[in-house]
Amino acid sequence: MAITRPAAVFISACVFAMASAAAAPAQQTVPPGGGAVSASLCGDSYLLVLKPPGGITALSWQVDQPVSAAPDWARRLPRAWPDAERLLALDPGLVVFGAGEGGRAAAMLERSGYRTLELAWTEDFDGVRANLLALGEAVGRVDAARAEIADLDRRLAALEQRTAARGVVPRVVYLSASGGSAGVGTYVDAAITAAGGMNNAAQSGVVGWGRSDPELALTLEADIIVTSYFTDGFASTYNRAMRHAAYRRLLDRADRVDIPSADWPCAGPRLIDAAEAIADALDAWAARS
Repeated sequence: MAITRPAAVFISACVFAMASAAAAPAQQTVPPGGGAVSASLCGDSYLLVLKPPGGITALSWQVDQPVSAAPDWARRLPRAWPDAERLLALDPGLVVFGAGEGGRAAAMLERSGYRTLELAWTEDFDGVRANLLALGEAVGRVDAARAEIADLDRRLAALEQRTAARGVVPRVVYLSASGGSAGVGTYVDAAITAAGGMNNAAQSGVVGWGRSDPELALTLEADIIVTSYFTDGFASTYNRAMRHAAYRRLLDRADRVDIPSADWPCAGPRLIDAAEAIADALDAWAARS
């Protein structure tokens, strides 16, 4: 029977380990001693608010892209991919995966004695709180997670006060670079609502993440257009919103606030930053109306 390369590597490792054990005094096996590693852009955003620089070994392969809000020091860290072999080489104390991204890599890591955490996909601030607490428990930073949650709650309460003082509810529509929108059950809708706006796409029946629909765009009315990923996202042949007349109608007739893509690659700790930026635009619009 032929021995595959992975099997040969495994056998060689076992022989080396046995020889080392015979030549050296017996010692207790210890768990991996590395820092935390994030294998996803979403994981980066959570890990960076909970772990100090010295506690992070590597961040995702997207950390140096415009869609990342990582500070300069974090962009110099080693890169991580959701690939078991590459992750094992980092000897991580914990590997953080984005929702649905752990798969075989997480299973192999766990079989090898490594700890993993897969964040839950969420579309609202409750989910952000839950992910912060789950990660805080996994990295031994529960107090830090609770402090982040308390700050989030304080900022959401401040947005409620601004909404009450504004006295009007502007119509808001989110438009992605591809021409898609966001309806009920999306974190964009959660941010618009928290800011004190009315998501007019949701009011028009859009549920979830809407695909490019020029006919719908022609029926939507908005006081403020929220855009994102137009200049700091991934280049795509589907970036229709910058060219199509139906989308230009919206962009040219309403106030516009562009949210940095790094604020919401997922519903993460910076989702509140997006909500506050939208609220600033609502305040400016209301002051002129």
